[in-house]
Amino acid sequence: MLQQTKIFLWRILAVIALILGVIGAFLPIMPTVPFVLMAAWAGGHGWPQLEHYLLNHPKYGCYIRQWREHGAVSRKAKCFAIFMMSCSGVMLWFSPAPLWSKWAVTLTMASVALWLWLRPEPKQC
Repeated sequence: MLQQTKIFLWRILAVIALILGVIGAFLPIMPTVPFVLMAAWAGGHGWPQLEHYLLNHPKYGCYIRQWREHGAVSRKAKCFAIFMMSCSGVMLWFSPAPLWSKWAVTLTMASVALWLWLRPEPKQC
C-alpha cells in the first residue's frame, strides 16, 4: 500500500510539472524546460513510461539528457534566462516593494545568473 501511494504521488508531481511546462511553452513569463526536467525526474521515480517519452521527445529530449549527463545548458537558454532576470530586476526596482526585498531578489537573481552562466554548454543535439 505504501509503495502504491509513493508511485501515485510521484505521478501527480510529474503531471503537475508537465502541465506547468506546457503552460510555460505558451506564456513568456513562465519557464518550460525546468518543469519538463522536473517531470522527467519525477517520472523516473514513479512513471518510467513518461520518463522514457520525455527523454526521447524530439524537442526536449536532448536537453533533458544533456542536463542529466553533464548539467549542461545551451548558450541561447543562458542568455535568454539572464536577460529575463535582468528585465525582472529592473521592473522590480520601479515597483513599490520594500527596499530589503528589492535587494534580496536582485542578489538572488544575480547569484542564479552567475551559477547559470558557469554551467557547461551541451554538445550539439
